[in-house]
Amino acid sequence: MNLLNLGCGNTFHKDWINIDFVSNSEHVQAHNLLDGIPFESQSMDVIYHSHVLEHFSKADGVKFINECFRVLKPQGVIRIAVPDLETIAKEYLKNIEMATSGQTEAQQNYNWIVLELLDQMVRNESGGNMKAYLCQDTIPNEGYVFSRIGMEGKKIRKDFLSRPQNLQNTKIKSSSFLKKVKQLVRKIWNIIKVKQSQPKLTDREKKAIKIGQFRLGGEIHQWMYDRYSLSELLKTVGFQQITICSAYKSNIPDWDKYQLDAIDGEIRKPDSLFIEAIKQ
Repeated sequence: MNLLNLGCGNTFHKDWINIDFVSNSEHVQAHNLLDGIPFESQSMDVIYHSHVLEHFSKADGVKFINECFRVLKPQGVIRIAVPDLETIAKEYLKNIEMATSGQTEAQQNYNWIVLELLDQMVRNESGGNMKAYLCQDTIPNEGYVFSRIGMEGKKIRKDFLSRPQNLQNTKIKSSSFLKKVKQLVRKIWNIIKVKQSQPKLTDREKKAIKIGQFRLGGEIHQWMYDRYSLSELLKTVGFQQITICSAYKSNIPDWDKYQLDAIDGEIRKPDSLFIEAIKQ
């Protein structure tokens, strides 16, 4: 079978064809999915993508799903995981009601769910306020947060807690240090040369360019989906037999062994809507 994993990041399986915008592994091919899917029509038995679709604009998302339809063989399966707008909205409404009545735990959970709803759409720098929340000295509602975002949040938290506290705890070999210094000097000199050849920008213009470059870099969410809107999108493109799934169940043969949505029994992204459809 030809199994295609699109926008895989660091979650992939060697039995699949894995595509991402940037490759960090010999098992991953680099390709800009905004330019389409680089395979012939009706060449794939399965297409899977997790937390990719929401990073496209609504219009580009339609084009992307059309590309998935084109590349799939008849009777091929598409499996999609996206942040579940419906669940996030329900959590927001539940927590605002309880927080308004004075429940301390709900007030903490409200602070988080608002970030989950909005932060990745509005942030202007990597990680945004969600990263800042995860990197507090103490997370007051850690259990709730991890129940929402799972392994991804745990990794950010672990990296934060294991960071060096000061330079004395970080051993740097002198040769490596000197090499980095030389690289930095060259980089600064190149920046100076480029800036000398360009018109001087105001601080506001520099900030605008920095924000624009970040927001076009692929991190932010440009649209959100729920079971209704995603099902309607799949129907519009031509998919049938649309099914809401769990992280553990799939029409993809031997799904469990690939550990793409669940690793050793733990759901990788618990905030997800999992949906599958068939190309007739």
